[in-house]
Amino acid sequence: MKTLFALAFLASASPALGQATFHGDNAHTGAYDSAPPAQIEAARWSFATGGPIVSSPVIAGGAVYVSSLSGFLYAVDATTGKERWHFKSRTPIASTPAIADGTLYFVSSSGSLAALDAATGAVRWVTAVEYERKFQARGLHGYPPAGQTMPDAWDVWTSAPTVARGKVYFGSGDGNVYALDAHTGMLQWKFPTGDVVHASPAVVDATVYIGSWDGNFYALDADSGQQRWVFHGGEDAAIHNQVGFQASAAVADGTVFVGCRDGHVYALDAATGRKRWDYPTSKSWVNTTPAVRDGLVYAGTSDSSRFFALDARTGRLRFNADLKAYVFSSPALAGGRAFIGSHNGTLTALDAHSGEPVGQFRTDASKADRLRILQPDLRLDPAAFAPTFGDFEDMYLDFYRFVSVGGILSSPAIDHGVVYVGSLDGNLYAIG
Repeated sequence: MKTLFALAFLASASPALGQATFHGDNAHTGAYDSAPPAQIEAARWSFATGGPIVSSPVIAGGAVYVSSLSGFLYAVDATTGKERWHFKSRTPIASTPAIADGTLYFVSSSGSLAALDAATGAVRWVTAVEYERKFQARGLHGYPPAGQTMPDAWDVWTSAPTVARGKVYFGSGDGNVYALDAHTGMLQWKFPTGDVVHASPAVVDATVYIGSWDGNFYALDADSGQQRWVFHGGEDAAIHNQVGFQASAAVADGTVFVGCRDGHVYALDAATGRKRWDYPTSKSWVNTTPAVRDGLVYAGTSDSSRFFALDARTGRLRFNADLKAYVFSSPALAGGRAFIGSHNGTLTALDAHSGEPVGQFRTDASKADRLRILQPDLRLDPAAFAPTFGDFEDMYLDFYRFVSVGGILSSPAIDHGVVYVGSLDGNLYAIG
């Protein structure tokens, strides 16, 4: 690893703006200390980023920070929706930023961790990793030709960094988990896994919890990078469909909760990695990061389009809701409400105890549905997804079909009774 350049912090460096990170906190519980919005049917404002948003917004110092596949990262005033500053990368940005001590960090699609002044967007330092890439495999998802290595269109995020203990932790497409000094960008340690790492690390009690596309979930010592334990998920050597930890984990009450593309939600003992329970989803991917509060674990599924709650102690199903389209968005909790997005361009609010829907926001692109991929009840129209090329290129076409309706893969962030979320239509929305 090599530090491309580092800028010394000046005595007049920006004051701390508070800490903000993916899914609300370093344990990634998705629980926000905010009242829920009174309504979510209409947006207060929207901000156009110029490209699809797959990452999630974070909030600090009265600003909302969000990245875009346009290559821009923006700081937007949380009240007015007006731009404060922007940073332009040479490549699309698919990483949710993290903010700590006045510095913003994100993982570049070109293979680096960048640190910016959170108040101005000025570059502080950039540290290169070995390389960045999507998960890829031969015969992926059963697409022909069987002998061709294919990048996975559904590997949509790069890792969201987590800042703790004076370090920045993140995963990389080069298969490593990294820890860099948060002030200088100097390498502290790196841990090799067997494949791409695009999950965001949860950091709790001096342990880093993170999964890899190699099918393993790891617990690492936060100071040394030494492995404490490893848990192995499902195998799928034939078409590489039911394998890999794309989702990030949430940690609460000594338990790690994590979804896997093998079609399970796992509850693992945080100290030992021993499986406490697993909940099967009939082979439907769990790409959402679970949210945890009041003894319940919330997650969503892809093909079966479900949002559900499980008993955190036993894994028993408490409720099940039909969101009508794929769910990659991770749920956010505020008050007695749960908020989650779907590929059909909707953000749904549900009662967190019963699972009953209590409100829904729909993007303008979803209402227009210019490619006619939605049925009147907002379910996906199977006819609209008929194969075009008959090979792996079809999954890329499907991704852009979801762009056409402003699908919400971003995970909501909630502050002062307002829900902030990004959309594939390129807009950051303030709702409530």
